[in-house]
Amino acid sequence: MLLWRIFRIAVVGLVLAAAAVGVVFSDDVLWVAVEWTHPSLLEFYAPDGLDATAKAVLIVAAVVKATLLWLILRVPAPGPLDRRERALRWLLYLAVAYILVLWFPLGLLSDMVDLVFCIVLWSTIYVLYLLVIRWRSWVLRAAAGALFAVMVAGMVNEVLDELDLPELGPGMVVGIGLIVCGLLETVLTLVGQHRDGRWSRGTLTAGWLSLNSYLLVFPLQYLSGGFESDSLVFTIFIDAVALVHVVWLAGTAREMPAGGLPAEPLPPARQRLIRVAVAAVVVLPVVALIPPESTPRTTFSGWSMGCYEFGPFGDLKPEERDDAFLCRARDQMGGVPPMFPDTVSDQQILAYGRELCRTRDREEQEALLRRAGSERASWGVDSSDLVYVCPEIVGATQPDLLRSSDEDEAANEAYIAELNARCRDPWPRTKGVVQATANYSLFADGDYGYYVHDPKDDRGETLAEQAIERLYDDDAQVGVAGSSVLVGHIEDVIDLCLTVKAFRTAPPLRLAGWDQVTEVPITTPHGHLTVPEAGGGDVGANAPMPNLAIEGKGRYRLRVYVRLNGGDEEHLVVVFPGTSKKRLKLKTWKYDSE
Repeated sequence: MLLWRIFRIAVVGLVLAAAAVGVVFSDDVLWVAVEWTHPSLLEFYAPDGLDATAKAVLIVAAVVKATLLWLILRVPAPGPLDRRERALRWLLYLAVAYILVLWFPLGLLSDMVDLVFCIVLWSTIYVLYLLVIRWRSWVLRAAAGALFAVMVAGMVNEVLDELDLPELGPGMVVGIGLIVCGLLETVLTLVGQHRDGRWSRGTLTAGWLSLNSYLLVFPLQYLSGGFESDSLVFTIFIDAVALVHVVWLAGTAREMPAGGLPAEPLPPARQRLIRVAVAAVVVLPVVALIPPESTPRTTFSGWSMGCYEFGPFGDLKPEERDDAFLCRARDQMGGVPPMFPDTVSDQQILAYGRELCRTRDREEQEALLRRAGSERASWGVDSSDLVYVCPEIVGATQPDLLRSSDEDEAANEAYIAELNARCRDPWPRTKGVVQATANYSLFADGDYGYYVHDPKDDRGETLAEQAIERLYDDDAQVGVAGSSVLVGHIEDVIDLCLTVKAFRTAPPLRLAGWDQVTEVPITTPHGHLTVPEAGGGDVGANAPMPNLAIEGKGRYRLRVYVRLNGGDEEHLVVVFPGTSKKRLKLKTWKYDSE
């Protein structure tokens, strides 16, 4: 016990001494001494350093927290304990240690480890509360047990969220419910401790004061948008108030021996009054959380992060499809108004959605949206949104919207394979050292063309801009800038057939059958020249492209052949070593004067 008293004096003295040193020498030291967190958080709350007001608040907080720490570290009261009481005492001290110290090393591990630790710890504490505290009323014990179960369910909900599994409900609803239940379970536990009779008035007072966390701190948290408030004083206040709860836990563990006198039995009338009050405390908040039918129920807001979890229609379970439509209907990312006003309930939105599925044209859609009060009625509603509420109607005309991600990927691969199959090597008998033939996809709304470039050149972006500027220097539409050559297209197409070949010497010209042939210089400082690949995107070659710089870094010549075949456009690019810097227009496209 003597060693514990020395430890207690040393810890409290260290907090006060460190705070004093911080006031004189360093804001970081003052922050760590009072807040017990990394000084990097100080840069977040006060990037310009602590002002006089913040320092004064921290000094007061240091004294308050040192006082509370002195109460927390009191020596456990002597006395006999049975097995359950001894287990509850040590688990409560473990909870105190977690709040003060152990959160840091556990925070270095995965979130799942921390969550599982808390679930096991508090589930056991709650069970022992029911067994150790002499509640003297089965109604009180049952009510406390129900609230303890809700608190454990809230922790389980966090685990489900961490595992990306379906949660018990929307985050805001669950959060508010846990705050209410946390308040009530603390109240009932304090009532049980008072009826037990072994805990002192000081410990019970600390428990009642700890309710400030629910009555004041948490409402302020939601009003201010979360704990990440820019108010440093608010942050310090939260930490100081939260420590009162730890004083109550430590006092509960310290006074576990049943040395106190049992509480006097209450008169029957008062017992009935307590039963009614306990029942009201448990039932009324639950009733209050159930809104009337006239009140809009909004499962998802326009900013709900959970909406990003909904993928294509084919990936969703039937019970998830309505939620996906609600997310899209309430979406207001990018500053756009939602499809329906916030005053419209989930049930009404789903009803409007199914009615929109039965409209015959865009005018009927707009009229229905205006009737619902939509701010974007003139936009109508896309079939990609409506498919979630009426797949049988949308799927009849647009079956591709019913696909899953895997089916979409397979369909896209089949489409790309079909495009590539249409492209043929225009020089099948002239084999390059390396070569490839594939469809090249351009932007649907217009694109300059495609690059042959050195992707490892650090000047790539600058050279690409210069190549764009030089693209229209003549009617060949080939822009050259160092290691970047931009090849334009003659017709307004979104796909063209591209063949690339690399040779060790200049191949024959073979101008016949081509509408335009241009030869330009290109360099590579890293020995790499290639054409961008689509790689799952919308733009680029739809097959692997080889390195055309077969002789390593240095100078090369690049010859571009272009011809039109009906509405299609075909390009052949050949690359070979060459030091000439000349730009040669070997054959020029003859534009139709009409």
